[in-house]
Amino acid sequence: YFQFVQQWPPTNCIVHTKCSKPRPLQIFTIHGLWPSNYSNPTKPSNCAGSVFERLPPELQTKLKISWPDVESGNDTLFWEKEWNKHGTCSEGMLNQMQYFERSYAMWMSYNITEILKNASIVPSATQTWKYSDIVSPIKTATKRTPVLRCKRDKKNTQLLHEVVF
Repeated sequence: YFQFVQQWPPTNCIVHTKCSKPRPLQIFTIHGLWPSNYSNPTKPSNCAGSVFERLPPELQTKLKISWPDVESGNDTLFWEKEWNKHGTCSEGMLNQMQYFERSYAMWMSYNITEILKNASIVPSATQTWKYSDIVSPIKTATKRTPVLRCKRDKKNTQLLHEVVF
């Protein structure tokens, strides 16, 4: 199966204390599309596969919005790392173009930012919600139950980091 992972850039910037822009994007962005297996969901990664090739300009334009590197700002390098670590493991089903196109299509179909905004939820370091408050509108809108992943800041506050399908 594949894990489709979206991240909340402000959490990345708070936890990793580095960001390419002073004010990070306030939308959920793609972290990756990760082939997985039931017995070890962190695998496979770093599979032997084809070398990353430059993506067509029209796809790059879409990915710069949906799949930016919020930490270093080097989007192309981020895409290359994700392809080499995870995408190559999907080559039995998806070639490189299909891998990135599918990721973009899923991001468009599962617009977590809009779904949560419609439920009056914007992830924040000061506002708190229960797990179910966040999962419920996503489940209603997508007919899928997401997994939420949080990270702790320096004050030990749990911050929403990723939404996984």
